Amino acid sequence: MLELAIKGSKKYYGWLAVVLGVIGAGFVTYLWQYFAGLGITGLSRDVSWGFYIAQLTFLVGVAAAAVMVVLPYYLHDYKAFGRITILAEFLAIPSVLMCLLFVLVDLGQPMRMLNVIFYPSPNSVLFWDMIVLNGYLLLNLLIGWNVLEAERQGIHYPNWVKPLIYISIPWAVSIHTVTAFLYAGLPGRGFWLTAIMAPRFLSSAFAAGPSLLILLCLLIRRISNFDPGREQIQSLAKIVTYAIILNVFFFLCEVFTVFYSQIPEHMDHFKYLFVGFNGHGALIPWMWTAMGLMLFAILMLVIPSVRRNEATLAIACIAIFIGTWIDKGLGLISAGFIPNPLHEVTEYIPTVPEIIITLGVYGIGALVLTLLYKMAISIKEDASA
Repeated sequence: MLELAIKGSKKYYGWLAVVLGVIGAGFVTYLWQYFAGLGITGLSRDVSWGFYIAQLTFLVGVAAAAVMVVLPYYLHDYKAFGRITILAEFLAIPSVLMCLLFVLVDLGQPMRMLNVIFYPSPNSVLFWDMIVLNGYLLLNLLIGWNVLEAERQGIHYPNWVKPLIYISIPWAVSIHTVTAFLYAGLPGRGFWLTAIMAPRFLSSAFAAGPSLLILLCLLIRRISNFDPGREQIQSLAKIVTYAIILNVFFFLCEVFTVFYSQIPEHMDHFKYLFVGFNGHGALIPWMWTAMGLMLFAILMLVIPSVRRNEATLAIACIAIFIGTWIDKGLGLISAGFIPNPLHEVTEYIPTVPEIIITLGVYGIGALVLTLLYKMAISIKEDASA
């Protein structure tokens, strides 16, 4: 099937050239960071996780969202999702790959990743996060590849794939739950020390991931002869609607608990994000933008006529994707360190090298996604013909 990924129009090759250019810029900048050290980033003693880990946190959710298509199709026999299941599984592959790459660039020295393997610590959440992320990547590769190859040949996929599909459903939930435990298990960080962290992660995942999948489906319809289907897109839209409402509700539960109980260690972080703390508030406009985008999307999606209009649906999905990216990414990670346990503020702002390296990693994800989707769409078009 790999030969299908390298056949395309001039526009297709032009897109690949642009993506490779972004990857090249990111790689050159990463070499600078590799030799100069993490001092070229905005990280410091007080803020040890920043823009890179923010992307990890967000993209784990995008990867986990594939379960919202896999579960109805394989467990509840919702046949409509059969047209887009492979798209969801192939979206999970570059998402997890980017998660691993963001860990790699955040370490400074990539060889440090081997310490998790050479010196395993089962009492460490990082150890389990490595297992669930790599395991989920392998599961989606095996399932997606074999199911697509079977469809290409016009036969049923091998029987041994079925157990892997069932395993991948709870595994998808586990990758985001374990990642949430990375933060919720740190007693010195009041902002993260909440039992509702994992549910918040999952609700945002089931909003952002399907939103991106809807946008990709709409794009595929425009640039190819394969139509993912209106019913499929509308079913995903309903999932997104419920998920984003839950995400905002969980956030408001946090706000009530923190300010009604007047917990200083928790209140300070929320104050820093939304009104500023001791004269510092670099993230204030970003967080209000995130909340505004999510509320705007909810108002649009709860109206059936607006949700059924694919143009306005696309706008709502973009708003959700950007809003959750800000809230769950930079907002969640930075606010965990600012202010520090001594109530002192060391603000964090990503530097230009960090942004370029981040774009380079996203370029790798876009390249992998493009190649996988090119194979899948080509086979879907042949099957339709």
